[in-house]
Amino acid sequence: MSTKFSKIGLIGKFGDPGVEDTLDTLSDYLQKKGLTVILDEQTAEMLKDNSLPTSPRDEIGKQCDLAIVIGGDGTFLNAARTLVDYEVPLLGINLGRLGFLVDISPDNMIDTLDAVLQGNYQEEQRALLNCDIICEGGMKTTEIAFNDVVIHKWNVARMIEVEVYIDGQYVNTQRSDGLIVSTPTGSTAYALSGGGPILHPSLDSMVIVPICPHTMSYRPLVVGGNSKIEVVISHNNQDDAQVTCDGQLNQNLVNGDKMIITCKDKRIRLIHPKSYDYYEILRAKLRWAEKL
Repeated sequence: MSTKFSKIGLIGKFGDPGVEDTLDTLSDYLQKKGLTVILDEQTAEMLKDNSLPTSPRDEIGKQCDLAIVIGGDGTFLNAARTLVDYEVPLLGINLGRLGFLVDISPDNMIDTLDAVLQGNYQEEQRALLNCDIICEGGMKTTEIAFNDVVIHKWNVARMIEVEVYIDGQYVNTQRSDGLIVSTPTGSTAYALSGGGPILHPSLDSMVIVPICPHTMSYRPLVVGGNSKIEVVISHNNQDDAQVTCDGQLNQNLVNGDKMIITCKDKRIRLIHPKSYDYYEILRAKLRWAEKL
């Protein structure tokens, strides 16, 4: 069988031994197809018995033609952040609950992979965010987010105050529970819960969504993908603040700290079944009424 994928990396949900059966089935299938299979080393640590070669995540990015993620959307978000610079395409097997990103069921996994390996699939590219966190003392750290960067209060039930700038122009000073900056992919996540719009993932854009703003007229704002969003923790702020990327990476903030958020220069490549339909995903996951 001819396929453009000859070396495949497998990444399972961290800390969940329940992925073992799916991993075993998947690796046996791929090896019988004559393909080289490499297991993510963190995934291998969870398994009782593993005969597959293992590699750290960056080596999977360098060596593999395809990475298959077994878990939920959280596992997929983590894989996307760590592999985006290597431009290896990702495909997701859904063992989680919602499954916006991991869109293949374990029940039809083998049939779907048969089609993918024969070249019958859709590929798309999606944007990620680059967040430079600059402390008032000058120290800088950089994080990546596939869904969203959230600046929010923590530890106390009070509002925080931040200043927002877009492309160097002052937008406003807001008091709220926080602020979400989201990619189109993340527009169906926390941003949607905060009242933000759903953006089609093909759009070159970002959305800024306030969380419970004190000024009720402050509404979500969509900006172009080439924009630079700057969020500064106000010196008048009296409450604890934190920045969180994809709900997985956290850093405490103090007054004067600044976040500069832009679209990352590289996009993540996603592989979907040939039958993939974004609007069908919305209908199913958001429980929209279908045509009678």
